[in-house]
Amino acid sequence: MEEKPDFKPFVPADRVAPEFTVVSLLLGCLLAVLFGGANAYLGLRVGMTVSASIPAAVISMGIIRVLLRRDSILENNMVQTIGSAGESVAAGAIFTLPAMFMWMKEWGGSAPSLVEISMIALCGGVLGVLFMVPLRKALIVREHGVLPYPEGTACAEVLLAGEQGGSKAGTVFAGLGLAALYKFIADGLKLFPSEVHYEIGSYRGAGVGVDVLPALLGVGYICGPRIASYMMAGGVVSWLVLMPLIALFGGDVLLFPGLKPISKMASTDIWNSYIKYIGAGAVAAGGILSLVKSLPLIVRTFGQAVKGYGGEKGTGLRTDRDLPMGVIGALVLITIVFIWLFPPIPVTLLGAVCIAVFGFFFATVSSRLVGLVGSSNNPVSGMAIATLLFCTMLLKSTGSAGQGGMMGAIAIGSVICIIAAIAGDTSQDLK
Repeated sequence: MEEKPDFKPFVPADRVAPEFTVVSLLLGCLLAVLFGGANAYLGLRVGMTVSASIPAAVISMGIIRVLLRRDSILENNMVQTIGSAGESVAAGAIFTLPAMFMWMKEWGGSAPSLVEISMIALCGGVLGVLFMVPLRKALIVREHGVLPYPEGTACAEVLLAGEQGGSKAGTVFAGLGLAALYKFIADGLKLFPSEVHYEIGSYRGAGVGVDVLPALLGVGYICGPRIASYMMAGGVVSWLVLMPLIALFGGDVLLFPGLKPISKMASTDIWNSYIKYIGAGAVAAGGILSLVKSLPLIVRTFGQAVKGYGGEKGTGLRTDRDLPMGVIGALVLITIVFIWLFPPIPVTLLGAVCIAVFGFFFATVSSRLVGLVGSSNNPVSGMAIATLLFCTMLLKSTGSAGQGGMMGAIAIGSVICIIAAIAGDTSQDLK
């Protein structure tokens, strides 16, 4: 029989403690709303979101342990799990749904209704969790020691610091206070800018800049120098190599209708108009290679899940209970049919099938990717762009064009973007 990783859990698997309680549910929902709004603002401003798991864990620790005097690390963990879900839904929605508002303003129509937005977010969130559950043993258990899941690991350390108390818990709150003070001085008092950009005039198309945000500094610290260097290398190649090459050879060429000639573009315009799509292609190609590499492990995991995980079904241990595969399959089917038949969601049967296929693909890619680079660096917008490129070609080839086809494509992209974000967040929480 395949050897299992040697886990040494802080809370033994057979220990029963308060976990999914009324307090954890209410506090988690409150934090989900708070961090969902905060990350929606951050994402719309700088183009990326920051995992809410760690701040949610800090706040949970302060309220549950200090104010309410409750003593259960599992209850704290449940709060941060629910709280971080709001950030993930926001991350998936803000990169796609604003297109609907801009189109409707241009077309003179009414903005998407709250029901439509809510149902897109709900369906994406449900599918993201359902697609991730069967992958848990493949990516979380079997790949233990290979995929670090930086935010999940860091969040566990925060909760352990609160459990142990003393100077460790003080360090956590000191970091929170310093970050809040810095943010107040930079954005509240406006003593210095939090966003700096410089065009390199003699090196046309190139530019350098930085968002001086404590949230991004914390992400880099959590992910570590190796992962951060990957991100830095991608930025250097994009801004100092690819973009000057595009500016050099592009000249007055107009590659896409509606864009300015490349010779008249600033570096930020080149990044928005071209580099994003290069990145989306890189994400899709890397995802395909990662999926091919992990496919034997995923297939084996699915087989074990169907058979009861190697005969261990019914152990009853808290850490070894998953939703049955039959229930997962039925819920996925119901959700896909609902997306197809629910009138406010402008998705056809072909679109619903695309959501099922691409959704599982990018849920797998996202779950594995966040294991390497963390949820804060998860390129869900790139996955949405890759999805839109494929789906728009499929929809147009079947006659779905014009405004209806455009709205259907962006709805498909929105659901899949939320699936990828929630699958990645769920992976961190399960870790």
